Amino acid sequence: MESAAVIGIDLAKSVFQLHGADATGRPLFRKKLTRGQLRTFLASHPPTIVAMEACASSHYWGREIGAMGHEVRLIPPIYVKPFVKRHKNDAADAEAISEAAVRPTMRFVQVKTAEQQSRAMVFKTRDLLVRQRNQIVNALRGHLMEYGIAIPAGLTFVRKLEREIEDPDTALPLLVVELARLHLDQLRGCNEKIAAVERQMKEEAKRDPEAIRLQTAPGIALSVRWQSRLSART
Repeated sequence: MESAAVIGIDLAKSVFQLHGADATGRPLFRKKLTRGQLRTFLASHPPTIVAMEACASSHYWGREIGAMGHEVRLIPPIYVKPFVKRHKNDAADAEAISEAAVRPTMRFVQVKTAEQQSRAMVFKTRDLLVRQRNQIVNALRGHLMEYGIAIPAGLTFVRKLEREIEDPDTALPLLVVELARLHLDQLRGCNEKIAAVERQMKEEAKRDPEAIRLQTAPGIALSVRWQSRLSART
């Protein structure tokens, strides 16, 4: 089989669609391969351009495929879409990726290192915990509002909720008090986890050269200090 000048891969969880083309764009092969078959096929193929859409798993595959000697090109999905022909499917997507990859003016996404992805996960984890914390507070406010206890939105009023729940003379049913305490326990757990993640963020910022450089910029440095103070209050 003739070696392809470019291979477009439509990524998936288990089965990957490949489209190989020569330097003129003439199709050479179309394949469906499992994860193990994909590794074996690319390891045995001469070094070439391997293109994929930039997505969550593309950076992992970019590192793996790049280590095999191939030139990896990650393309933003919005730039691949114009090359998709009718009847969109995995094979059509793989073909469109291979065509987009050889365009002289195409823009590509740099493959992230494992360390860069881990830093991104820190921010995503904090965002998840903050959303969970807000859900707990809003749920507790909603439950207590059914018993005539109206507390304004915001974390600063959580202590008022606690006082209402722990008031010895409260008119709340015992079951409501017990369930409300479960909410408060979850809330404290979220706060502890958020604080731990934020400490990790600060430690990473002290070690990362780009983060250190960005914090010298007036606007960014001010934003970092303001967010630190806001986190300390909540």
